[in-house]
Amino acid sequence: MAGLYLHIPFCKRVCAYCDFFKEVGTARMGPLVEAMHRELEARRDYLGGEAIRTRYFGGGTPSLCPPEQLKGLLDHAARLFDCSVVEETTLEANPDDLTPDYLDGLRRAGIDRLSIGIQSFDDDCLRLMNRRHTAAQAVDAVRNARRAGFANITIDLIFGVPGYGGRSLDRSIDQALALDVQHISAYHLTIEPGTAFGRRMARGDFAPVNEAVSEAEYAHVHERLTAAGYEHYEVSNFARPGFRARHNAAYWHGVKYLGIGPAAHSFDGRERHWNVSSVEAYLAGEPSEAEILTDHDRFNEYVMTRLRTAEGIDLDEATRLFGEQRIARMQHDAEGWIRRGTLRRDGQRMAIPPERMLVSDAVIEDLFET
Repeated sequence: MAGLYLHIPFCKRVCAYCDFFKEVGTARMGPLVEAMHRELEARRDYLGGEAIRTRYFGGGTPSLCPPEQLKGLLDHAARLFDCSVVEETTLEANPDDLTPDYLDGLRRAGIDRLSIGIQSFDDDCLRLMNRRHTAAQAVDAVRNARRAGFANITIDLIFGVPGYGGRSLDRSIDQALALDVQHISAYHLTIEPGTAFGRRMARGDFAPVNEAVSEAEYAHVHERLTAAGYEHYEVSNFARPGFRARHNAAYWHGVKYLGIGPAAHSFDGRERHWNVSSVEAYLAGEPSEAEILTDHDRFNEYVMTRLRTAEGIDLDEATRLFGEQRIARMQHDAEGWIRRGTLRRDGQRMAIPPERMLVSDAVIEDLFET
């Protein structure tokens, strides 16, 4: 089974924290979609005949794309690949794009899962992040989506925003729980160079929350959502039973996937490919770049992705894939983390407890093969 990712890079405005590839405005939407059709044709053999299990429109803001163009891409992909067993077709969306008419169009296009970028239900926090919707619009978007027939909805929240923890964060969690969506992604704010927040930090008028606040807010999000019945199954992801993000699981479990569009990445099991991060260059047909992953690279990537999940590392599987010597070394390096409780060993499975996953990067780096 494989995944198909389609990248729509256009946005109406740039969020203060965003360092993804994007372009403001939609004037080149038509030419971009045509170029994506051409890339689908050119890469029809990339997955080696494997059936596509999940399809995902990411961005940018894919909800700026007309439903008929989304449907055209999905229909074209279905002619080139085996899509007979597709289980999930997701579209990332901004709340203020989700009008009743647009939602009806998405249903007709074949979208069955919405990922709504809400980030906060605090209007002041939304303004700080330069989001273009209000808390009320976010609530309406979820309700409109449910009325339109969507039964698989995920929303994004951001915590670790300076000045918006405490009661502000609790109000956002309260509202998210009141909406009773099937999935919640809760991300810690990261401040990257080149973003509006990054430029403000460089000037000295904006600073990230400290480590103690980060850990406290992460623990609070974990406690509130798990107490409400959500499974904390990955560093930033919480799901009702049966509603894990199937497409994202492909990235965490080494499944093949094909990425279409500017800046999109692909993986065929041994090589990683990525398209140019420029709409202009993509439209001109600039080819993707590639790297072949060595066994060393594959091992480190395996450790990194598996330890982001609640299931962690299956030591029998890891030994089969990478050999006894590598896994014995990794287990030796893991002993200190196990003694501290940051890693847990249960039979042949080794995992970071979900409530401790905020520090997963330190554990992962320590277990890497240098």
